[in-house]
Amino acid sequence: MAPDNLHHRILDNLKTAIILVEPNLTVSYLNPAAEALLAVSRLRMQGHSVTKLFFEPEDTMINLLDAINNFNAYTKREAQLFLQSGEKITVDFAVTPVHEASNRKSLIIELQPLDRLLRISREEGLFSSQENARVLIRGLAHEIKNPLGGLRGAAQLLARELPSEDLADYTNIIIEEADRLRNLVDNMLGPNTNPRMEPTNIHEVLERVRHLVEAEGLGNIRVLRDYDPSIPELIGDREQLIQATLNIVRNAMQALQQHGYSVENPQITLRTRALRQFTIGSHRYRLVCRVDVIDNGPGIPESVREAIFLPMVSGRPEGTGLGLSISQSIINRHRGLIECVSEPGSTVFTLNIPLELAA
Repeated sequence: MAPDNLHHRILDNLKTAIILVEPNLTVSYLNPAAEALLAVSRLRMQGHSVTKLFFEPEDTMINLLDAINNFNAYTKREAQLFLQSGEKITVDFAVTPVHEASNRKSLIIELQPLDRLLRISREEGLFSSQENARVLIRGLAHEIKNPLGGLRGAAQLLARELPSEDLADYTNIIIEEADRLRNLVDNMLGPNTNPRMEPTNIHEVLERVRHLVEAEGLGNIRVLRDYDPSIPELIGDREQLIQATLNIVRNAMQALQQHGYSVENPQITLRTRALRQFTIGSHRYRLVCRVDVIDNGPGIPESVREAIFLPMVSGRPEGTGLGLSISQSIINRHRGLIECVSEPGSTVFTLNIPLELAA
């Protein structure tokens, strides 16, 4: 089945990815939207099996054969398709059988990509949860620090009136513990100074972090670099960006150390890329700096994976659960966002930081 000239022009201008499939399940036509989505060429794919375009964990061929033989249309929501390149995409797709004039049956496959919509929804959820956490922490900080100030002051006054210096140990404990709680609350709030926005080279930030981590790791963990030197300077606070990145890289190092370097060839990769016309939350930016921190450690426990950016949530028994929350807060101040994908053997933290104002 091949479209005539009018239908050809219509299909070529659709934003929806369209694939026309012959009765023997070979491809007869792809519109430009399908070529872009599946990263293939129409001319190279014509006459080849549709499974050369994509496959899914379920048996694609059986479903398509049933559709064409029994004239059964069907739809799938949020289907995971694997492309020949190895990339995975999420789509809604509909399969519609049609009769041609010669009474031959063919299929029309419509693909609606969802990855960007799902990502935007996930990012908005991250922004929302982060903002809710900040509001909650600010309220708690106010309610905790006021009584702590009174408690500390009372302990200092009491220390002056004690009849014996031996009793001062008790008031010192009260004062020290009050200070410790105050510092904990301050850390939960993140940096208490506004970022000093100035031209900053992201690779200078990463190199500083790399040197610090290599020194702490005592040479037992390789830190690899995969930089895109064409990325221009961004407007940001160099010291805060170092802190945000260091928290993430140090977490990766500690995850590798926690398992006694049982991971074969433990390593962390720092990778940078430039993204064009990229959406972060509800804003679209012409140019975004993407920083990936990749480690080949055990991965983040599934029980905490969805909440790792919230304060006091940690995958390590000795962890404070503040590092990632602070990093997210710093990157949010730079109008960016941190995301994480983790599985055993590969954990990727991605920092997306705009290089210019929203388009």
